[in-house]
Order: sequence, then structure tokens, then C-alpha cells
Amino acid sequence: MSKSSFSGFDAGGGEMGAKVRAFDWARTPLGPLAGWSAALRVTVDQMLASRFPACLFWGPDLIAIYNDSYRPILGAKPEALCQPLRVTWCEVWEQLRPIAEKALAGESTFIEDFPLRIDRNGVPEDAWFTFNYGPVFDETGAVVGMLDTVIETTSKIVMETQMRGSDARLRALNAELEQRVIERTLARGRTWQVSHDLLSVIDARGRFEATNPAWEKTLGWTEADLAETPFNRLVHPDDLDATLAAWAEASERGLPVMRLENRYRARSGEWRWLSWMATPEDDKVYCVARDVTDEREHAEALASRTAERDVLAGIVETTDAFIQVLDTDYRFLAINKANANEYERIFGKRPVVGATLMDLLAELPEHREAALAVWRRAMAGESFTVQAEFGDPALARGHYEMKFEVLRAPDGRQIGAFHIGTDITERLREQRALADMQEALRQSQKMEAVGQLTGGIAHDFNNLLAGISGSLQVMQMRLKLGKLEGLERYLEMGESSVRRAAALTQRLLAFSRRQTLDPKPADANRLVEGMAELIARTVGPAVQVVVDAAPGLWTTRIDHSQLENALLNLCINARDAMPSGGRLTLSTRNESLDGAAAAARELPPGDYVCLAVADTGTGMTPEVAGRVFDPFFTTKPIGQGTGLGLSMVYGFVRQSGGQINVESRVGQGTTMRLYLPRQEGEAVADEPHGGTAPIVGGDGETVLLIEDEDTLRQLIREVLGDAGYTVLGAEDGPTGLRMLQAGGRIDLLVTDVGLPGGMNGRQVADAGRAVRPGLKVLFITGYAETAAVGNGLMEEGMEVMTKPFEIAALAAKVREMLVSP
Repeated sequence: MSKSSFSGFDAGGGEMGAKVRAFDWARTPLGPLAGWSAALRVTVDQMLASRFPACLFWGPDLIAIYNDSYRPILGAKPEALCQPLRVTWCEVWEQLRPIAEKALAGESTFIEDFPLRIDRNGVPEDAWFTFNYGPVFDETGAVVGMLDTVIETTSKIVMETQMRGSDARLRALNAELEQRVIERTLARGRTWQVSHDLLSVIDARGRFEATNPAWEKTLGWTEADLAETPFNRLVHPDDLDATLAAWAEASERGLPVMRLENRYRARSGEWRWLSWMATPEDDKVYCVARDVTDEREHAEALASRTAERDVLAGIVETTDAFIQVLDTDYRFLAINKANANEYERIFGKRPVVGATLMDLLAELPEHREAALAVWRRAMAGESFTVQAEFGDPALARGHYEMKFEVLRAPDGRQIGAFHIGTDITERLREQRALADMQEALRQSQKMEAVGQLTGGIAHDFNNLLAGISGSLQVMQMRLKLGKLEGLERYLEMGESSVRRAAALTQRLLAFSRRQTLDPKPADANRLVEGMAELIARTVGPAVQVVVDAAPGLWTTRIDHSQLENALLNLCINARDAMPSGGRLTLSTRNESLDGAAAAARELPPGDYVCLAVADTGTGMTPEVAGRVFDPFFTTKPIGQGTGLGLSMVYGFVRQSGGQINVESRVGQGTTMRLYLPRQEGEAVADEPHGGTAPIVGGDGETVLLIEDEDTLRQLIREVLGDAGYTVLGAEDGPTGLRMLQAGGRIDLLVTDVGLPGGMNGRQVADAGRAVRPGLKVLFITGYAETAAVGNGLMEEGMEVMTKPFEIAALAAKVREMLVSP
């Protein structure tokens, strides 16, 4: 990939882009720029071009590379470029370490408003951050770093804290609303008689010693009614605790009482609110009370609202967030400059304190209703956060995140609601850009993997085609010269290359879990014991082969030949890991996996047959063990392995509903465990392998052959025709179906699975059986979706053969199906 393809990294990226280009990376673990991997270059390129704060931490040491938007977060910290995360953020490393370890294990972490005590300006400070730590993968799928996308939310948290603290300020303001000086002695003159305030003297026992006429005017109680009456008998039960506490302060501790409010029972039975002030003197408490029942909902609310406005006005301007406070009539109590400016930008109007939301948005009914809908939720007492788009399309529009909270007076009454908002238009744009960047990285990694895969396939197949082509060319030259002797040797060379190509194809299909399997109930003990001699000869005398077969082993359902191939492949790998000899142990056992054990092996809970291959060889590092099933990954020298063997084993086991587990330690050996699902019933003995069977002649039966490959269709027609069958041919699904629907004798349908014309072989077979019940069908395929042929769950009278196959074997299968009942 050329350098010019990395636009942000090679040509831009702001100040940090220039620093990255000028940095001497050759002295670091990342190495010189020219040697950086595609994953590292693409990630750095996209990150530097992003306006969203981001920092890439690469490799096991988590070396930092970051963009211009991330620099303000560092404050006055030393340059963090190429510094490990644990060094730059050493003061909070213990909090970040588990998050980083999760990312390096392949798991993303999103945390909102995460608190950290950091030192970036010479003194410790509390800060909050919303971030996502996500893993970064290289071309092979391995985690090689993590990407931190982050915004600092400290100002928002501080604002919310200040808003919560506003109640305390309001209480202080309310305490100063009314200051009265109570005379130490209340003269019982004209003032006593005509005062509208309720005057009283209460003795140490809490009884009214003297009261003025205002008591009767206000509550209906005469002085005689109140004489020797304990005051607590008139106090509302809900206010009694606060009243007694204030009485104790005055009567026992000698402290004055300033503005205690409680409810007193009137003679009529109603409750009236009284506001008290009192001062103690000579074992008596001198009190003055005022009836504030009518004022409470009006005058006090107005005074409280004025105080709240003063407090809120000072608070809301301390942040750049958008803040507005509304009373229960949707009238603005406070709105900060940032929000007022934003309103003017997107709506063309500037809100002012005292105006209503309805007036502001009168000319935009759609937005007025949308705004009122969310404010109604807040006025109903709900705290919530929403994201919405607002603005006049003719002016400007933006996406906003708004956190709504209830606003209460010091006494707990709801007097309105407020919201703290943030314009997230740019953040959403950056998130989309980040998603595009991650998708581009995944696509790059995918193309790297595809390139590696196709390169390996092309290399192997070109070698095989060269062998086939060379053998045919030599045979052609010898035939022209009339030299017929020795042609069998070149025939064998060509057939050998064909068999190797077929094996390579099966490995690829096994890796992708697309090969056609023929699963049957199997006894793994019988299979292992039957192969023990072959395995011993294959691994050689330097390796001791030990078989540890568990008695009473459960039956499993598996393709016998594929399991034999997988077992032989594992044993050959084990032999290669023991160049100086050692011990190879083949063992079986029954395992019942519960939820936790099954989840650890990525299997559903249930019963499994475990087949293990253990060696005492060199073992593998965790990095190598994590890649052993990757296609074309091999640690063997060039020419000694394709890297498809274990990927084929993995694909076959997974396609069979099982799992393979690797346990390895360097210098101590490796154990491969195959978990195969249990099958109820008795095992079926596999058919013995033999040589090429002779072609058995037919008896005039009619075979319909559907095959889109002209050469293969012609070849099969000739062979079956020579064997005595009447063969009808079709090159696609619809043509073959019309022949089935036309009538006439057809004893067997032989069809490819993948066919042109809009119908595959299975669909043709099912449609054909609708008009010819019980029609026998033989599928021939080189590649088949599991659902297309049933993967061992086909209906009675259906069989499958995998290409390439021996012609004699095909003829034998045709004869076998025709003579079977």
C-alpha cells in the first residue's frame, strides 16, 4: 500500500500529525514508519484526521499516539507521544489497568462520567470522563492495541453538583427574609390588645400563661380557653416534632427561635399556618406568631422564586453547557448565555427571563409541541435524559442531549424543572466517522486475510495443475511418437495430483464448514483402536503410542472418514513436535458439561465424547496456540506444511456440532481435545476401504443426469451408457424438472447440487418427488450448503457423493441404489 493512501497521517492530522511524522520511531518498539503494519497505519491515519478526542495505545506496552483534540485532556503533563499509558497516567493507572486488560482481551468498555483524580497541572484535581476503550485488531485477527475515544465531562458534573447544592443556598436566603427583634418583656398595654400578631407567654411546662385577643380573632380560642393549656395539644401532628425541637432549643438551651412555621388547630377545626419567633427569659418563653396561611402560597412563593432566580443566575453562567430553568407555568426562571445564544442561532429568537416557552416558539408549533412534551415529563416529577433534533430548517438544526431534573423549593415543593443540554451534533458526526474508520479497518484486515488465503490456495493449486498438465503433455508427446510403454506412470502422476487437489479442496471446505458430511453413529474407541497400528507406523519407532480408551464410552454421530483424517492429522502434528521422540497418548472419556463448563468451551450444555491427542513435545507459546487454527498459519519450514491441516480439523469438528480445545506449555507438550456431541443408539460400523471396484452393468434402467459442466456430463453419460443404462441429460435445473414432469420411465435422478437456471439440485429433487413419489436421488457435488442436501438428514432414497470421485465408484453407487428396495 502506498504512503499517499494515508491522507491524514501522511499529509495532515494537524500539529500531532506533524509530530508523528517527525518522530524518530526507529528507536521505539514500533519501529520505523516504513515498517508499520496496515492496521497501525490505517488506525493512526483515521485517528489523526478525526476531530473527536482519541488516543491509540499500541502493543503490549500500550504506547500512545493521539490527535490534536486529545491534547487538552493532558493539560500540562509532559509530552505523552510514544509514552506507555502506565507512565503518562501513572496516578490513575490502577483504575485504568483492568479496563485496558479487557480491551487487550478483545472486549470493548464504554463508561459514562467516570471519576478520576488526576494530576495534569501540578496539583491533584477531580475530573470526569466519558470514554470507550475498544480493541484494535491486526490483519490476522489478533488484538494489537486499543483505541480510546473520550470526552471530558467535568464541567457537566460540576454544574449538576452546583444545582443540587442550590437548595442549601435557598434555605439560607429564606432564613434572612424576615428578621424581627422581640422585646424581652411584652407590655400588656394598647399594643398587646390591638396587635394583629398572636402574642403569648408560655411557662416552663409549655402552658399558655398569657395570650392576646389576636388568638381569638385568628383561631377562635379565648384567653380562658388557652389558659393552662399545653401548646402541643394545638399543633398539627406532622409539625409536632419540629415544634418540640424548637421549644427545647428555647426552654432548655436558652436560644431564640427565628421563623418556625407550623400548623395550629382553630376552634372551627381547620388548620392555620403560623410563623413564630420567640426568645427565652426567666423560665418563660415570649412568643410572637403571625398567620401566614394566605401568604404562604403567594407571597412566600414569590419571595422564594426571586431568591431562586438570583441563585440560579449565578450558577448557570459558570458552564458552557446549555442550561434553562422553567417554572410550572413553563416560564423562564433562568437561562444562561450559551443557551440563549443557541436559541437565537437555531430559532431566530432570544429567550429572556420571564417569557414563556409557548411565546418563544409560537411561530414553530411543531417544535413547541415537541419541547412541551419533554418538559411535561419533567414537570410530572421525572428525571431523564433525551437526545433530539431541534431548530428552524431555514436557519440551523442540531442534535442535543438534554438531562432533565425536577426543581424544588427548600420545603420540598416542586416549583419547576431544569435541563442541562449539550450540542452533540459534532459528536454524532465524529461517532459516524469513527464507525466508518473502524469499518474501513475491518475491511482492510479482511482483504489482507483474503489475500493471504488466495495466495496460499493459488500456490498449492498451481503446483497441482502443473503436475496434471505436465503428465498429460508428456503422454501426448509419447503417443505422437508411438511410445506406449510407461504411460501408466504418467497416468498415476496425474491421478495423484488430482487426489491431492481433492484433498486440498476438502481442507478448504472443512475450514469454512461447507464440506458435505456423511455423519453416522460412531464408536470413538473402535475408531481409535482400529487406527492405532496405522498411527504407530506413521509417527515412527521413536514415538511411543499409548491408547487409553475409557470403558462404556458413549456413541457420537460423526463422519467416520473425516474423523479418521482429523485424528491422523493431529497425530502427525504431534510427531513433528517431538523431533527427538516422545510419547503420544490417545485417550477417550465421557464428559457432561453444565452451563459454565459448556460456555467456557463455546458449546451448549449437554453430554459429549472427548477424544484427546496428547504429546510430550516442544509445546507452544500462547500466541502460537491462539493461531493454530488460522488458515495457512504454520510454524514448519517452507515446503513442509500448507497450514491447512488444523484449520480443516477445526472446521470439521465445528460443523459436526463439537469443539476443539488446545492446552499447551512450552517445553511440556500439547493436548488437543475434541468434544463431540453424544448420540443415543448403537454405533454403525464403517465400510472397509478398498481399491477401485469394477463397473457393474445395468439392466436397461433409465437414469436422468443433471450436470451443468459439459465435460463431466458427457463423461458420466458415456460411462453409464457403456454400463447398460439409458441416460437422459440436462444442463440446468428447470430443464431437468421439465423432463421429470413430462412422463416416461426414470428410475434414478443423478443431479449436481449447484445448478444454473434458478433451481438447485435439492429443489429439483423435491419438485420431482412431488410428481414421482419415491423417486431415488443421487446428489453429486463439489460444494454444498448444509441445508441444500440435508447434511446427513436427507429423506429415504437420497444419497450424496462428493466430487471428485472415481467413475467406478459412481457406477457402483448407481447400481446399489437401483437394486435396493
